[in-house]
Amino acid sequence: MVDPCGTIALSVVAAAHNEQDNVAELVQQTLAALEPALQHFEIVIVDDGSTDGTLSVLVQLMRRHDRLRVIHMLDTPRRAGEGNGQSAAFWAGIRAARGEVIALIDADLQNDPADIPALLETLADSGADVVQGDRRASRRDSLVRQASSVVARVFRRWLLGDTIHDTGCSLRVLRREAALALPLQFRGMHRFIPLTCRQFGYRVLEQPVRHRPRTAGRSKYGIRNRALVGLIDCFAVRWMRSRRRSVAYKEVDPSGAVSPPATPSTETREKATT
Repeated sequence: MVDPCGTIALSVVAAAHNEQDNVAELVQQTLAALEPALQHFEIVIVDDGSTDGTLSVLVQLMRRHDRLRVIHMLDTPRRAGEGNGQSAAFWAGIRAARGEVIALIDADLQNDPADIPALLETLADSGADVVQGDRRASRRDSLVRQASSVVARVFRRWLLGDTIHDTGCSLRVLRREAALALPLQFRGMHRFIPLTCRQFGYRVLEQPVRHRPRTAGRSKYGIRNRALVGLIDCFAVRWMRSRRRSVAYKEVDPSGAVSPPATPSTETREKATT
C-alpha cells in the first residue's frame, strides 16, 4: 500500500450505534493493526443516534488519539435505541473521510481490524477497486443468522444475479471513487455495496477474513429486520437498476477535440484493471 507523504492513504470508517463497550477496543485494535504498516491513516467513527454512552466514550478517546475523528449523525429517529441505520452512517463517514482508500468495518468487533492490511495488499496488487471480505470459513453467528444469510443469498442471486458470497460482511476496502459513488443514503443499501460497485463498472474481488462472536452490546438484526426486509430491499435494488442510466460524459473543446471520459465506462475500466 503506497503511503504518500502528506496525504491520508487510508480512512477506516466504522458505524456505531450503542457500542459504548466496544469502541475503545475497536480503536486500539485498529491502531495496533495499521501503525506498523502505514504512517498516514485516520479512523472515522460515526455515532448513529446512540442512546448509551457511545458518544462520550468517543470524545474521551479523541483526546488520547489524534488519528481518531468522530462524526455525530443528526436527525436520527426520536424512538429510543434507533439510529438512521448503517447505510446512512457509512454514507456520512465516507464523505467525512479524507483517505485515498476507505475501509468499512462494523464497530461491534465481530470484524477483525487485523485483516485490513491483507485487504489493502490485495487491492494494490490486483488493481481492483473493491476487495470484499468473506467470513464463511470462520462464521461465528448463531444458526438462525447463518440460515437467514443463506436464504438472502439465494434470493439475491435469483433476483439480482449477485454472485458475491458474503455481501453482508461489512469489512471491505474501496478506492475513494467507488466509495463516493454508492447511494448509501437509502436504508439497507449497505447490504448491496459489492453488487452496486459491479453494476457501476468497478472491479470487485473477494477475500477470506476472520469473524468473531460478539462479546458486548446487542445485535441490531434479527429475522424480522434481516431476512424479510432484505428480500424487500432486493426488489427495490432491482427496480433501481432498471431505472439507472449512464452518466458518463466527455467535454468538447473549441477545436472539436473530445477529452477523455470523465466517468470511465465499464469496458474501459475492465481493460485498465485486467
